[in-house]
Amino acid sequence: MADPLQFTLGEFRRALDERFRLSLPTELIEPLAPTEEDWILTKERPGCLSLWPAAAWQEKLDSGVKLVESKMQLGRLEGRLEEVQLLGRLLSTRHKRVQLAGRGRLVIPEGFREFLGVEAGQEAFIIGAAVCIELWRPEAWIKHLEEKMPDFRRLFEQLSG
Repeated sequence: MADPLQFTLGEFRRALDERFRLSLPTELIEPLAPTEEDWILTKERPGCLSLWPAAAWQEKLDSGVKLVESKMQLGRLEGRLEEVQLLGRLLSTRHKRVQLAGRGRLVIPEGFREFLGVEAGQEAFIIGAAVCIELWRPEAWIKHLEEKMPDFRRLFEQLSG
């Protein structure tokens, strides 16, 4: 599993090839999991996918699911069946186990391609998001930056102070 104290940072622009493969920069992969073979690709928000080392993702997922299951068994989610079903649907479609091919190439699976919104031959941004790698449709990334950058200083001071 990745060292939780070592961030993966950087911004790169890469084109998807005709098979929807994207070459990921080594400098983003190695801090997270230099020897990891299995990764989890997740749908984060429209125009954005994230890539996590499988062991780290599974640990987070399992603990969250166990918590919801225990709340159900204790009757603490009584009357919230619709929300539990929505959670189940989203969990069913939100993530997929993937492997990186030689030279850090990721094949973006069907269903995730549409969510990302980048066609073969087009470019995507690859972002080091501290604890994971994110893949962004360029327009979505620029919009996200425009919305979030004004809060950067306050966020940095809160987290580092």
